[in-house]
Amino acid sequence: MRTKDFYFDLPERLIAQTPLLDRSESRLMHLDRATGEISHRKFYDFLDYLSHGDCLVLNNTKVIPARLFGVKDTGASVEFLLLKRLNLNQWETLVKPGKKAKIGTEFIFGDGKLKCVVIGIGDEGTRIIEFSYDGIFEEILEELGTMPLPPYITEKLDDPKRYNTVYAKHNGSAAAPTAGLHFTPELLEKARAKGVKIAYITLHVGLGTFRPVKVEDVNDHKMHSEYYELDDENAALINETRSSGGRIISVGTTSTRTLETIADDHGQVSAGSGWTEIFIYPGYKYKVVDGLITNFHLPESTLIMLVSALIDKATILNAYETAVAEEYRFFSFGDAMMII
Repeated sequence: MRTKDFYFDLPERLIAQTPLLDRSESRLMHLDRATGEISHRKFYDFLDYLSHGDCLVLNNTKVIPARLFGVKDTGASVEFLLLKRLNLNQWETLVKPGKKAKIGTEFIFGDGKLKCVVIGIGDEGTRIIEFSYDGIFEEILEELGTMPLPPYITEKLDDPKRYNTVYAKHNGSAAAPTAGLHFTPELLEKARAKGVKIAYITLHVGLGTFRPVKVEDVNDHKMHSEYYELDDENAALINETRSSGGRIISVGTTSTRTLETIADDHGQVSAGSGWTEIFIYPGYKYKVVDGLITNFHLPESTLIMLVSALIDKATILNAYETAVAEEYRFFSFGDAMMII
């Protein structure tokens, strides 16, 4: 299977630069998993496709202000992006320009409120750094860091909270689980009132999810690892839904990858935590996920490959061509697709 098989032409003007004033006013393309039929709705209509006893699974990770601007002792400016927390004070990071971040090099942030030293070099040129500080790291990061918007978003985000879901809880992501950005507290309450269960998992999103596939053969691509957690209460809720005949509707590719990582061959999930490198593409047989709410993704990305595995590549590419023709908004602040 070739990477170029997942290409489609996307005009740059369709890349959403800012979120809508009302999260739930995004457009929603419904794609019937059985027939491939397409319908065009608003996101707040998603409940029309759910039934009493179904279960939405949401990723409650929270994006941290992971972009830091520091200086060397020479005064040279360097930008850090925190990708993955390895332990209390050590992180895997992207550094620009990387050539300034050799092992042993020290950097300071915020007039010395936060310092770090490069202690290693990771995959694809990432840097392993160790921070030193007085006080509480999270509070210092909140003061000195900025929200790490994707490079295709060039406009300033007036309200940083809009790059988090309304149910974001656990700090740790370098990017938002964007399918969840469409939900409002009111929509979640309407779902509960209809008898739809809501379960939460945590997967801290790293940039590996969004990195381009640089190999010609899809089978040669390797995903970066990301940390996940599922507690007993939410595992029981997911398993009860399946045993009672309800459907598991995953909100976002991150929730999907977590569920498929922890599910056994019978679709049962167990509480636990760990790291996942699962790469889902056509040919993969889903074990627990019955439906998916997701945004529109980059051409030739691992994300469009994951979506194509849920229905089939030709149907997905046709849906994407329709989305372009209908001028749907793409990527993080864009519109949504529901496959069920």
